[in-house]
Amino acid sequence: MSTLHVLSHSPFGDERLNSCLRLLGSADAVLLSGDAVYALQPGTAPFAALEGRRIPLFVLTEDAQARAVNVPDWAELVDYPGFVELSIRHDKVNSWL
Repeated sequence: MSTLHVLSHSPFGDERLNSCLRLLGSADAVLLSGDAVYALQPGTAPFAALEGRRIPLFVLTEDAQARAVNVPDWAELVDYPGFVELSIRHDKVNSWL
């Protein structure tokens, strides 16, 4: 069973990202939206944690653009219809509120 984990909070204010990464299953994926896209700032601990895991990582295009965050080639940009498709493709969606 696969889960899409949706993160929207900054990884610098709490431990949601780290908690999520600890719970990932082999078929799971992560979608960064809102301030969670700041995890992709090179040279930071969140960036290293994501890069080192090589998990299916998706980033909401609009949020990355709004925050001027460059998305590395190991993450995939998706728009809102792509977000819906990811939600359908996975058995469950877990929003880390």
